[in-house]
Amino acid sequence: MLRIKDGDSDAFRELVERHQRVVINIIYRAIGDAWEAEDLAQRVFVQVYRSAQRYKPTAKFTTWLFTITHNTILNEHRRRARHAAESLDAMARPDDPDDAGVHLADTRAADPAHEVAERELQETIRKAIERLPDAQRTAVILCRFEGLAYEEIAHVLGCSVSAVKSLLHRARQTLKEELRGYY
Repeated sequence: MLRIKDGDSDAFRELVERHQRVVINIIYRAIGDAWEAEDLAQRVFVQVYRSAQRYKPTAKFTTWLFTITHNTILNEHRRRARHAAESLDAMARPDDPDDAGVHLADTRAADPAHEVAERELQETIRKAIERLPDAQRTAVILCRFEGLAYEEIAHVLGCSVSAVKSLLHRARQTLKEELRGYY
């Protein structure tokens, strides 16, 4: 970031290449839409670039990056709440064979029934995480999927370490309750 602050465009390219996948994964886990996750990740990196002159290395860079990511996700949730949209897939008429689309079987899959069950479970878990309150959802994603320490999560969320522990405990209890039939 200090090199970017000095106007080094190669440093920005390197930074994006190094952190792009993680940012996209965090956003995808929070909103569940791969295309939208890539668009929002671009917004995150535009914000990083625009904020380069104000950047101060007071914490790890990734903590600062995840804070921007978290704020971008919150903004997207607010935008979606104001402007609800229905997907084109949901609008397709199942009784019309022309609307159903073509679905080809994956010949590489060893056990289709197991694959379907696994995908359904992953989708159920993703939706359960998506229904968590914002702070709990972010804490779970950063802890479970990104491996951040409680201190780093506290910095991203702007709260204490004990608050992070409490958020994670409540999130685990909620998820345990919602996924009771699966585990």
